[in-house]
Parts: sequence; structure tokens; C-alpha cells
Amino acid sequence: MQSWRRKSLLLALSASWLLILLRVFPALRLKEPARRQAGAPQGWPRWLDTELLQSFSQPAELLEDGLQPPQAPRGSSCTWGACFDASRCRGGGLKVFVYPAVGPISETPRKVLTSIEGSRYHTASAAEACLLVLVLSPDTPAGECHPVPPQWDGGKNHLVLSLHPAPCLRIFQLGQAMVAEASPTVDTFRPGFDVALPLLPEAHPLRGGALGQLRQHSPLPGVALIAVAEERGGWRTAGTNFSACPWDGRCEQDHGPKQTHPGTTLPNATFCLIPGRSADALHFLQALQAGCIPVLLSPRWELPFSEVIDWTKAAVVADERLPLQVLAALQEMPLTRVLALRQQAQFLWDAYFSSMEKVIHTTLEIIQDRISGASAHPSLLWNSPPGALLALSTFSTSPSDFPFYHLQQGSRPLGTFSALIWVGAPDQPPLKLIQAVAGAQHCAQILVLWSSKKPPPPRWPETAVPLTVLDGHGKASDRFLPYSAISTDAILSLDAHSSISTSEVDFAFMVWQSFPERMVGFLTWSHFWNEAQGGWGYTGERANEFSMVLTSAAFYHRYYHTLFTHSLPKALRTLADESPPCVDVLMNFLVAAVTKLPPIKVPYGPWHQEARPPPLAPGSPRLRAEPQPAAQDCINRLAAGFGHMPLVSSRLRLDPVLFKDPVSVLRKKYRSLEKP
Repeated sequence: MQSWRRKSLLLALSASWLLILLRVFPALRLKEPARRQAGAPQGWPRWLDTELLQSFSQPAELLEDGLQPPQAPRGSSCTWGACFDASRCRGGGLKVFVYPAVGPISETPRKVLTSIEGSRYHTASAAEACLLVLVLSPDTPAGECHPVPPQWDGGKNHLVLSLHPAPCLRIFQLGQAMVAEASPTVDTFRPGFDVALPLLPEAHPLRGGALGQLRQHSPLPGVALIAVAEERGGWRTAGTNFSACPWDGRCEQDHGPKQTHPGTTLPNATFCLIPGRSADALHFLQALQAGCIPVLLSPRWELPFSEVIDWTKAAVVADERLPLQVLAALQEMPLTRVLALRQQAQFLWDAYFSSMEKVIHTTLEIIQDRISGASAHPSLLWNSPPGALLALSTFSTSPSDFPFYHLQQGSRPLGTFSALIWVGAPDQPPLKLIQAVAGAQHCAQILVLWSSKKPPPPRWPETAVPLTVLDGHGKASDRFLPYSAISTDAILSLDAHSSISTSEVDFAFMVWQSFPERMVGFLTWSHFWNEAQGGWGYTGERANEFSMVLTSAAFYHRYYHTLFTHSLPKALRTLADESPPCVDVLMNFLVAAVTKLPPIKVPYGPWHQEARPPPLAPGSPRLRAEPQPAAQDCINRLAAGFGHMPLVSSRLRLDPVLFKDPVSVLRKKYRSLEKP
């Protein structure tokens, strides 16, 4: 017992002496990392007793804040509220003016100027703009920089944009100007004020862009687990039998089958290890396009569009000092998590990074969201397909109002539809069609878009639903304007010459309610590649495969009217007005580009008019079943305008239960689908 008391007394005395020593000699204590302040860069803590640390990296390899060269100040006191006058944008919304280039410019700045001028926010007047953009060229020598514009005003409401390291950016007196720079360092980036851009290759396409390379949802046998970015711009793939870090020369490892890829080849691996140097930021986009999960090793640069994109859903940020732990975590990651990360990486590539136009438009959309405040895009719209560029905040900021998010939100569109009947120059009032549509179970209203030069009749037939006559302007695209009179989510688009029965309308609407993001129609076309002419073509011949439905009889969501009017380039809408065959093709292009899905075909009685291309000009008869040369040229011009071919082919037709089955007609719900 006394021995136990002696031991307790000695232990207490030892603890007391240790506390006294720590109080007298504070240098013996470990340094606690300081809490990071908002917007301040964070480096590794400077440990004072490195000889006591057990680490997989040597202390000399740890990043020291004091070893970094001091960066030139960039108006660090600037914030969005202090250096940007948002009141100038309140009247007419965001209006963007871009300063013209001075002298010859390279291809990249030219693409930037074209993208800004093609944006829906662009204005040609600097006086009415609330954001003025100055594009810096990487080829301009430091002594020949762009002169300070007369509207500079200390940089207020200005954006200095540089997609590649530009000498002028280092010597330019930014003042209160925002900076949109490729892969800015965390030391100079001002969160909430600057915009972090991706580092793009010189040959990045203007619009469209290459599709993502992800074809398999799960890693295939024999596919490398990891690809490592190399300094020369290539990739080195390795197997799965690692005993240590693949990015550290000190580690002994089994790389498996080694491959060295040129810089233009995308990695074929599940994870792509990217060092944190700014020079390796170009590998980041290559990994996204390849569907390879980026693993960023202590990045020193700000991730692109980090203000709105949640990169935790598409990338992994790891500590380069812990190689064994990183490899173990990657090997043990569940396949469901791997699939989710790869799919999100592919979505982000396609939505925001695959073309120069998308990068520039995303930059402007971020600034628009700052101006909108509470009316900005919620995070779900930025980080879920089809993305914020295709979910216009002018339509709504609630995901449930768009046709893409009903499955995620657990909601359904409204249970009624509006019939929009377009009456052209040679057409008579569609009295029989109105009666057939008015008898549909879910019809809420009928809108007649009168685009004929003849005056509409003074009296219309009495219907069980309201009937409204709208004045058109004689253009083929009038039918796709966002009319305020449309009160439902679903639109049934019809022509005055359309022939359709009530049962066909009822069944097609029931199908559309299950697929509100897609077009559901009766008459179909299919596109094909013409090897002889080296271009696209399309045909109205009846076949098992199709990729378009005619808008002369089709259901779709009313949001596509807003997207058609405010998102499509003006040149494409003008093409549709000048060549009416383009109207149907353009609408199908738009929906397919947004959804990446084909339309849906439903039964159409053989006694109705066969699928035929629309007339070449308003008023011309519909006599030919094959597209005219002008109509064939339309699809190629639209594919060039989109930058790629968005149409998706399908062989699916949805029929009602017991359709054409040899059973009693009394057992069938849609009886008139099989006979007139």
C-alpha cells in the first residue's frame, strides 16, 4: 500500500514539473495551426519540433509560407459591395460591353470576343452597359499593353479577363476591377469578387466541343486505377499494386503496365493524380473530359468557378504529404461513389468547360447571379444537369418549375395542358381540330396563334374550355415565343392542318407526364450522315428509327419557349424564320442538346396525314414527302451553329396496354386509336 502511495506521489511530482517546464519554455509546445480567416490563403504550419514528428514526408518537403515570393497586391480590400456598383444593372439587367481589340490578336482572344458578343447579355453601347470587359492577350508584350479605356473610372464595374498568363496582367493597375484569370493562385484570388477560370488549351473549340469519354460506368478489368500527370504534359498510368506513392520517386512501387501518353491523349484510368502546381492545371480539364476522377494533391490554385460549382461531388482534394493514406482511400472507395464522381465530372465538362463559349457564358452568369442576389440560381441548378446555363433564372429559380428536376424533387408537372394552334397564311380556321382537342380530358385552354394576313373570323365554335386568339407576326418562330397567356406546364403544339383524335391527345399527354423533359409526338423524322455529300441529311420516310418529332403535333414543356427565345443565338432564330423547314429541326436540336435524350413516339392512326416536311415558304403546298435541298442544307447549318450534332436516335414507341391485341374492345381504354 505504501509502495502504491510513493508511486502516486512521484507521478504527481513529475506531472507538476512537466507543467512548470512547459510554462517556462513555451518553445517545447507544438504550434497549433492558426484558424483560417475568410478569403485568406492557408499554408502548412511551421512546426517547431520537427524532429519529434512521425511523417511519411521529410520536413524539408513541407510547403513553407515564407518560401513563397510575395505577390503584388491586387486591391485586396475590394469586395463585391465595395468595388462594384450593382445599381447600374437594376434597370435593364446585366448588360455587357467588351472593348474592341487593339491591333492584331491571336485566336484565343478572338474566340473570347466572339463568345461575349454572342451572349444574351451583350450590348454594343458602353453607355448602357453595367459591366465593361477588357480582354488581355497573352501575345501582347508588356510594353504594348492595351491603353486605359476612357470609361475606366478606376476599374469600377470592369472585368479584366485573361484565359492564359498575360504579361499585361502583372503590370496593369487594376484598381477596383474584377479579374477573371485562368488558375489563379490562392494567394491573389479574392473570393466573391474575382472569377477563377480554367486553363484552356490553345486549340479549345469556340462552341460545341468534344463530348466526354466516359463509356463504362464501372472500371473494367485491366484498366489502370491511377494515372499520374507528368511535367511534360503527358500521363503515366499504373496498376493497382502500390506499396507507396506513385508521385514520389523515393517510394518503391509496382507501377504495373506503364504507359506514357502524349499531351493530346486523354488518360484511361479511374483516378487522375494531379500535382498542385499551377502549371498542371491543364491536366484538370483533361481528367474531366476523360471521366477520370481528378485527385488534386494540395493544389495551390483556385479551382475553376469554385464560387458556384461544388467540386466535392466531382473531384478529390488530397494531402500530398500522406501518399499511403491517399492510395488506401482511393482503393477502398465504393463503386457507387466512384460512379457518382465520374458522372458528375462528365456533366461539369459538358455543361461549363467543353467550349470557349460555355466558359465565357458561365463567367457572365456568375456575375449575373451576384447582381440578382436572392433571385440567383440555387446550388442545385448549378450542380445538376443540364446546368445553370440552360436553367434560365428569368424563367424561375425554383427547380420544381423546370422540366428536368421533377424526379429529384419528387414532384409532377401540372395535370393539364394548353393547346397552341398555329394558323398560317393559306390555312382556314381549324374548327374540326378545335372540337377534337377541346374534348380531351386534360385540356385547360386553347390558344389560336393567328399568323395569317386574313383577319380571323368574328365567331368561333363554342367549347368546354376557354379559347383565346393571339396575334402572330407572320414568322415561323412565332409559335415558340413565351406567351404569358399560357397557364400550364404542358403545351400541345398543333398546326391548322393537323389531324388528331381526342384519344390520341389523351394518351400522348399521359405519356408526357412521365417524361416532362422530352418531346412526345406522333409524326417523326430521322437524320443520317450522307457520305456522298459529306454532310447531314434527314428524311420523312417511315422507318423504325427516328430522332425528331414534328411540332405540328407534339407535347413539350413551356420552358422550351423561354429557352428558344432567350438562349438560342439570334442567327439560328433568323435562319428558322427565313427557312420554315428549320423550325421543327431547330426545336428538336434545342431539346436534344438540353436533355441528351431522344423524343418519344406515340401511336398515330394510319388514316391521318403522313409525316411530311414543312413547306419551304409560308403558303406553299405540302406536296413532297422528301425534304427540298434548302431543307437539307438547314440541318447542316444548325449543326454548325450548335458546334455538334445533338440529335439522338431512338427506336422506342410507347403504346397503351392491349394496343392491337386480339381482345375485346371493351377491355381497351383508348379504343379509337386502332380505328377512326
